Amino acid sequence: MTDRAVRRRRQALFLLFFLPGIALSSWVTRTPDVRDQLGLSTGQMGLVLFGLSVGSMIGILCSGRFVSRFGTRPVIALGTLLIIVGTAVIGAGSAVPSASLVTVGLCLFGAGMGGGEVAVNVDGADVERITGTAVLPTLHGCFSLGTVIGGSAGMAATAAAVPVSWHLAVVALAATGILVHAMRAVPTGIGISISAAPSTPAPGPGPGPGPGPAQRPGPRVWKDRKLLLIGAIVLAMALAEGAANDWLPLLMVDGHGLDAAMGSLVYVGFAAAMTLGRFSGTYFLGRFGRAAVVRASAVSGAVGLLLVIFSDNAAVAATAVLFWGLGASLGFPVALSAAGDSGPDQTARVSLVAIIGYVAFLVGPPALGFLGDHYGLRSAMVVVLVFVASAILIAPAADTRDRATAAVDVPHPTSPSTEDR
Repeated sequence: MTDRAVRRRRQALFLLFFLPGIALSSWVTRTPDVRDQLGLSTGQMGLVLFGLSVGSMIGILCSGRFVSRFGTRPVIALGTLLIIVGTAVIGAGSAVPSASLVTVGLCLFGAGMGGGEVAVNVDGADVERITGTAVLPTLHGCFSLGTVIGGSAGMAATAAAVPVSWHLAVVALAATGILVHAMRAVPTGIGISISAAPSTPAPGPGPGPGPGPAQRPGPRVWKDRKLLLIGAIVLAMALAEGAANDWLPLLMVDGHGLDAAMGSLVYVGFAAAMTLGRFSGTYFLGRFGRAAVVRASAVSGAVGLLLVIFSDNAAVAATAVLFWGLGASLGFPVALSAAGDSGPDQTARVSLVAIIGYVAFLVGPPALGFLGDHYGLRSAMVVVLVFVASAILIAPAADTRDRATAAVDVPHPTSPSTEDR
């Protein structure tokens, strides 16, 4: 690809990460309103959120196989379209009101998020290979930037008492325009070549994609202990991020006595901290390496959670959310990048780690909702704290540079110039 094509492709990926962030935060900031409109308890709301988890897991389980067969482009397009449709259905369900319809909308939304997750990260990892720079943290930073903007708009809509259905309809319409524009720059065939390529490229043209080389690495990745440890890091940090996305506004409303608008403001602060962490991630990764960054992130997340859970001062808890956001910001993208260059068959490795991470999204919402019903949301977050603290101990697994030639460390001959960064 030419430098111009790579730039356009990278900008398209920025938008494709940005879009789900807006959609997700638009929903999250309205969860107190949706819960009140549906007349649900915390535990019942956890069951509604279970639709998001189930959809996410279905999408993530199918995504790797679809990417290997069809490439990243159609999977990204379908996943993003499901996010848009799911957003509109959630809004319709809140207007009826119908908990079942909201659950269906969340399932569609989750299927789009999970289905597009592997595809868009595989595409981002391929851009890292081409450019020789760490791109994934910045791409995930665009997702977090989307959550800041969407969360701010959601906070304003909440304060102005804009109906949830109107708010989410506008989001779905804007997201459609972004999708149509961005997909023009996404090339075809990316995932197919990654998953089908043998680990040692032969000189000259090789055989076409066949079942042998595309499938042989699959069983081996499940036996890779270090890759499973990387998956454990993703599990812990995805739980930290997912717990905030699912419960933070309600946690601040029910656990610390804030009103709905202030609860949304705290969530925006979390999203802003995530954005700052991800956009600054490339610098810290280059200076200190993956293991040190993951360990520092886990420490920050643990400190933030500790204060949110055990401090009775709402201002202290709201400030601690910033440490929680900084801590959760880099674990997921750094671990995915580490998985992608930990060995052959990048698609299978990213798929495996993403699947492990999505277990957090599958079991997290209903489990935290159940615990919150019985012990309060603040006490329920102790589970998240334990997982994040465990990531401090297994952080060295994120350093995969001694296992394979890391794509982000070896500039590709066709890399764009430094000023393009």
